[in-house]
Amino acid sequence: MAILAGAVVALPAVAADVTYRNDIAPMFKKLCADCHFAENNAPSMAEFKLDEDKYKKQLKVGPRVDTYEHLLQLVDGKSTGALMRRLDDGTNPYAKGKAGNMYKYLGETDAERAANLKLVKAWVVGEGKAWNLNGVGQRGDMPPVTLEQLRQVQTKY
Repeated sequence: MAILAGAVVALPAVAADVTYRNDIAPMFKKLCADCHFAENNAPSMAEFKLDEDKYKKQLKVGPRVDTYEHLLQLVDGKSTGALMRRLDDGTNPYAKGKAGNMYKYLGETDAERAANLKLVKAWVVGEGKAWNLNGVGQRGDMPPVTLEQLRQVQTKY
């Protein structure tokens, strides 16, 4: 019985325990640094938006996600929902079965990608209420993000 109790404690962190510093930053450093960290010339989101064509033409360059502040811009800032749209596995109703363009980089195997997505979702939403693909403006049949949705974001540093 004591062995079983120890196994339960060793399970992945519950949503309330997931933090940027302990969980998200190390994962993003491992998986995203080549394309999304300043050390590799990744632009801030503001710089990216000023000249998207320039950055899209450059191979392996996207908006920075190497700090808490840069990452939050893609979660609940001016570019809200961008992180969710790109990392989503396609199960969100608005994704219509198509995974986001960055989902494939969440790991080498389906199991690793699923586990890492689960961790990011736990960081963004706590109990699963704020993971949505909505942005500031309407995108096709997807309505813009609501204030209620933004208030549900629970990203802990």
